[in-house]
Amino acid sequence: MAHTELDLRERRAIEDMLNAKVPIAKIAAEIGRHRSTVYREVKRNYFEDEEIPYLTGYYGMIAQRAASDRRARRRKLIRLDSLRAHVIERLEVGWTPEQIAGRLGYDGQPLRVSHETIYAYVYSREGKSEQLARHLPSRRKKRRPRYARRPRGQVFPPDRSIHQRPEHVKTREAFGDWEGDLMIFERSTGKMNVASLVERKTRFAVLFRNNDRSSPHLMNKLMDVLEPLPQPARRSITFDRGFEFRAWRKLKSGIGTESWFCDPQAPWQKGSVENLNKRARRYLPRDTQLAALSNRYMKAICDRLNGTPRKCLGWRTPRWCNFREELMKLR
Repeated sequence: MAHTELDLRERRAIEDMLNAKVPIAKIAAEIGRHRSTVYREVKRNYFEDEEIPYLTGYYGMIAQRAASDRRARRRKLIRLDSLRAHVIERLEVGWTPEQIAGRLGYDGQPLRVSHETIYAYVYSREGKSEQLARHLPSRRKKRRPRYARRPRGQVFPPDRSIHQRPEHVKTREAFGDWEGDLMIFERSTGKMNVASLVERKTRFAVLFRNNDRSSPHLMNKLMDVLEPLPQPARRSITFDRGFEFRAWRKLKSGIGTESWFCDPQAPWQKGSVENLNKRARRYLPRDTQLAALSNRYMKAICDRLNGTPRKCLGWRTPRWCNFREELMKLR
């Protein structure tokens, strides 16, 4: 169970029950806490008034204020103005919390904080009031607990690295190896996005709308799109390490397609689909209202992209002179 601090509601309940002479063990049972937690709380936040002794006792509001003050004293970025200013300055120029924490010693700062402390401050009430999260490379509504985050190595194991791909995939000699990505649009347009696929040898492009960024949903859509192709025409897909691809195992069990993954922060390693995304943005800018587009319009974009001569193909087009030829060879 995750550790949680007592809140004001619980402290007021403790105050009321102490005034009613309720035993500590029963108070703990009533608020759903261990009796040791209640014992420590009363001892730590017991108010004593030497001038007016009859006012001595436990008060929920005073206890809450004392607990908040203790937390503030423990938090360096609340207490130390110069350190806080230094951290905020680095955040505003685009540094990550890990980079800031790692450089503190070189920047002449006498005190250190961990990157987790910086994240905690960014997502705290004080950090939210200054809108510090907007400076992070990727932001969430709140910071997830440190040990609740799954390392990406567990999601994308080393044996699925792009460096483990067979030689024929690297050299583009064989047909049926793809690259995949997700084109994201402005939040105001809704959750819809566009999945992009390109076959590495022929540069044949496929674009389709996707209603949700959840990985299982995306993988199901991918299987629906690729399943009509012969098995040799859908042997593998190379993705980056975005979490929308974490359900990649469904491809192998569902349609027999292998998955490979770029190195962290190296989307350029799947350059064909990155190039496709750049070309497709001419027709699908970030403010596109995808829900208003028809399937016919999406197909027209694919046809235009696949009907364009490519220098890398000797000025042939992906559609007629490459992809179609390769499919005919499989029959």
